[in-house]
Amino acid sequence: MRDAVTSLIRNYDITGRYLDRNALDSLKSYFGSGMARVQAAAVINANAADIVKLAGLRLFDELPELIRPGGNAYTTRRYAACLRDMDYYLRYASYAIVAGDTDVLDERVLEGLRETYNSLGVPIGPTVRGIQIMKELVQEKVAEAGISAAVVEQPFEYMTRELSEKDL
Repeated sequence: MRDAVTSLIRNYDITGRYLDRNALDSLKSYFGSGMARVQAAAVINANAADIVKLAGLRLFDELPELIRPGGNAYTTRRYAACLRDMDYYLRYASYAIVAGDTDVLDERVLEGLRETYNSLGVPIGPTVRGIQIMKELVQEKVAEAGISAAVVEQPFEYMTRELSEKDL
């Protein structure tokens, strides 16, 4: 796993360059937003159960066919698995927020997820929508706490984009 600093340094090292003005500006931005990112992660940690519960309720309200007989979240076991996965995405999004880098999402979420969902026949559309709903809820919670909602957007957008672009 990398954070924004190690990713930046790695990229400059690979090309054998000194840190230039762009690199220094990126570092300044990363450190400047550090407290907001940590505070946003604290808000997520304190509200994770509620965020997942509300996201699940909204998702199933929007897509009720998921919880009807034959739906992918029909039966208590499947419903619980859906909420478990949403919690998983939220937890790793909080890691990516603190790191200021999406590397952890590729390494720990997206790669294994593709194969798992393929083998289980899980539809990707509702998964993407659930992640989007969680992003909206997290943005609301951090805004209520007086933190810029912009610091939480990147990991959620990255997951939805990556999942949407892949043929699962």
